[in-house]
Parts: sequence; structure tokens; C-alpha cells
Amino acid sequence: MKNEWHSCRRILCIRPDNIGDLLMSTPAIKALKETLHCHITVLVSTMGAAVVPEIPEIDDAIICDVPWVQTSNVALPSQFHELVQQLKERRFDAAVIFTVYSQNPMPSILLAYLAEIPLRLAYCRENPYHLLTHWIPDEEPYSFIRHQVLRDVEMVTRIGCIVKDRQLSIRVREGLWPLVWNKLQSIGIDPEQPWIILHPEVSEQKRKYAVADWIAAGRKILVQKDYQLLITGKSNETEATAIAAGIGGKCFAAAGLFSLQELIVLIAHAPLLVSVNTSTVHIAAAVHTPVLVLYALTNPQHTPWCVSNEVLYFDVPTNLQSKNEVVRYVYQSFSREELPLATPMRIAETVSSMLAMRRASSGSLE
Repeated sequence: MKNEWHSCRRILCIRPDNIGDLLMSTPAIKALKETLHCHITVLVSTMGAAVVPEIPEIDDAIICDVPWVQTSNVALPSQFHELVQQLKERRFDAAVIFTVYSQNPMPSILLAYLAEIPLRLAYCRENPYHLLTHWIPDEEPYSFIRHQVLRDVEMVTRIGCIVKDRQLSIRVREGLWPLVWNKLQSIGIDPEQPWIILHPEVSEQKRKYAVADWIAAGRKILVQKDYQLLITGKSNETEATAIAAGIGGKCFAAAGLFSLQELIVLIAHAPLLVSVNTSTVHIAAAVHTPVLVLYALTNPQHTPWCVSNEVLYFDVPTNLQSKNEVVRYVYQSFSREELPLATPMRIAETVSSMLAMRRASSGSLE
């Protein structure tokens, strides 16, 4: 029987979330591109749009902060109607809707339906009837939990896509390395000497690792290893400066110093990234840089994918815990006594062991 998806030439991928979410969808997007030989447009948020030029499989993007996803911009009802009309005018052959299991896919499904996109694929817990042409009943997280990458690639295999490469996809602009090198030197770092990245910035407060603990961990790292520590971020200059000052020694604040493209290059050249669970973790996975994640007990399916990594956990303060019942169900299922905790001492010990493993496998830190 002929697969109607093989005649699709223009596909809309709906992923209106953050950078990390879009990166985790890249193996599935790549499978769509390679199997169907189609033009890929992504519907993304303002935050997610920043990484679109660095993903080779994406041809273009429609940028919109939709009202059913938490963003810094508040969408008006009129903007939703305008978006529907814009999608109609683009005459897409199909829509593929990517979601986390705790998200309600119905707003995105309805958007594709109102835009009269002929084929519509998504996971959904309840039967959407005619809103979807290709419905996959969502069994997560009550029957099992998969990594987000697997969730996405297994969805596109349902329509006949062949997944040849499950690595996250991102472009590294190596031509920017001399500029990054000069910026490192401008703040006092010697790029020829060993250095690692500490990334404390979060997109959600519930993922925030305490400044005092960052300082304690950094001091212990410097005691164990003679490294330079680089504190990165985009809009957390005050926090980064406080952490660097608290650690002292060879610790340097670099928040706001690098563009996203430069940050990708920086992470690609780093021997190790220590980060909270945010987009930098997925950038590291895409460029194959070892990563230690300080992981808030939120979404367990977003750990580093296909890269050398260690995960240490910390709890979410009660007042910041999600009111989403699906998230709460998963949170209550965590067996905390079995999880390695993100204490400053354990962070320092894990950094030391990961760097030793990298040195043993590569012969050096560079």
C-alpha cells in the first residue's frame, strides 16, 4: 500500500519550546528530511529560534510564542488567528507535532487542523478523532518513560521514516574559534592551559542550583585540580560574577560574553562542561563534549544523549514544584535514596574522575 507521507514535499514540525527541546528533536527531523526528501519548516518560540540557523536539516522557521507554552512574551488571541492564516498560506502537506509527555498536545493539534494541513501526526493521551490523521496513543509516563530523543524518533518511524543517525544535530562554526580564543584571553584565561566550563544559568527557577553550592563545588575542584574555571551564561552576569568571586583563584566570569554560535564553539573545545539541566547540556551532547549535569528532579527523560556523561541530582523546593499532575506523578516515583546527589564534594570528585577518563582515552585534555 502506498504511504501517503512519501508524497509530502513541505512538512511543518511544531516544536514551540526552548533550544534544548528543539535539539532533542533533531534526529527525528533528520529522519523526516532524509526519508521523505522534503522541505522542513519548524514552528518555534523566540527562544528556540536562536538555534535554528545552526541545525542543517531545517530549511526555514516560523517564529511565534504560542500561549500554551511558557515564554517571556504573552500572545494575543489575534496573533493565533494570524498564525492560522499564515500556515494556511504556506500550504503544508503535513504537520508533525513534537511534545513532552507532560504537555497537552491539543492546542498544537488544533492549530494544524484549523490551518487545513492534510496530514497531522502526534502523540495524544485521549482520542483526538478527526483532529489528527495519524494518532499515536500516549502511554508515557504511566506505562514507561523513554528518553525524549527516542520518543521523537519512534513517532516518525510510525509513518515509515528510517532513522539512520540518532545523534543530535548542530553546526559548529570553527571559523569563530580565534574570536572565542581572544575573548577568553580578554578575561584572563589562558586557552592553552586546562580549563572547564561551569554553566549555572537556568530557564526555570526550579532548576536553579544554589550559588553557595556552586562556589563550594568550584573551590573543591580547584583544590583537586589545577584548572581554570569559566562561568558562562547569557543574562546572568550578576550571578556569574558572584560565583567567580566566591570561588576565587583561577575562576573567571564570562556571562554575556559569547553569542550562541560562539558558545557552541566554546563547548566543542571544552574538555568538560558542568551544567544544570538546560540547553547547554544538549549542545554538549551534539558536539560530543563530556558533560556533568546537576539535574533538578523534573523531567527524567532529558538527560544527555549519546555522549560521555554523569548525572547528579538535587531536589526542587516545595514552593517551585510543578502543579502538573503528570509531572507530579513522575516526581513522586523517584527513589531519592538511590539517586547520586549533587553535593559540592561529589561534584568535585566526579569532575576529577571524568577528566581522568578523558585524559586516559585521548592522551591529553586538549
